[in-house]
Amino acid sequence: MGLLDALRGWFRRPSSEALAGLDPSQTRLIVGLGNPGPEYAETRHNVGFMCVDELARRHHLAWQDQTKGLAACVAIVPAAENRRSIVLAKPQTFMNLSGTAVRDLIGFLELDPQHALVVYDDMDLPFGRLRMRERGSPGTHNGMRSVVSSLQTENIARLRVGIGQSSPGGATSHVLGEFNSVEQAAMQDLINRASDAAVEWAEHGARMAMNRYNNG
Repeated sequence: MGLLDALRGWFRRPSSEALAGLDPSQTRLIVGLGNPGPEYAETRHNVGFMCVDELARRHHLAWQDQTKGLAACVAIVPAAENRRSIVLAKPQTFMNLSGTAVRDLIGFLELDPQHALVVYDDMDLPFGRLRMRERGSPGTHNGMRSVVSSLQTENIARLRVGIGQSSPGGATSHVLGEFNSVEQAAMQDLINRASDAAVEWAEHGARMAMNRYNNG
């Protein structure tokens, strides 16, 4: 059996079994925030999902269905391809309850919260801007507020992806609306840069990622 066949077989195992076999000291967790369901797939609020979807696509990974007891879909980039194993996750709890899934994943993986990165949309940044931080308050983002509240710590890295100010319909309609035609033309570049920044964090830490990808 070749390495590719072995990896395919490994990824077919139940998600919890694959996760349990990871070395916590050599594992990093990248969580994209968003809302599950096709009706939300292309909305601004799902930029976090788009980022981890891109990373899964790059490594030819299929998402595991909702991990039993962890309320998240996961995909795992094995250590053979990187210095560390990287767990990609999409909470299936809906945005405002994202913290439950993040807390349970971190606990299951036995990770220090500082070894997790949360990627999410931010209206306070112009469209296309990226901001990596090692820690800090959650600001006005309900998903990040849920994460900080559930973990009872602000010591978790976050990558904010700028989606621009709200439209005349208000904040809710803005984040749950789809990108306009101008934004759509720039979306792949934005998702690529955000994905690159997340990998930089996983491989070299927040400070290196901040120096390379915090712009403007």
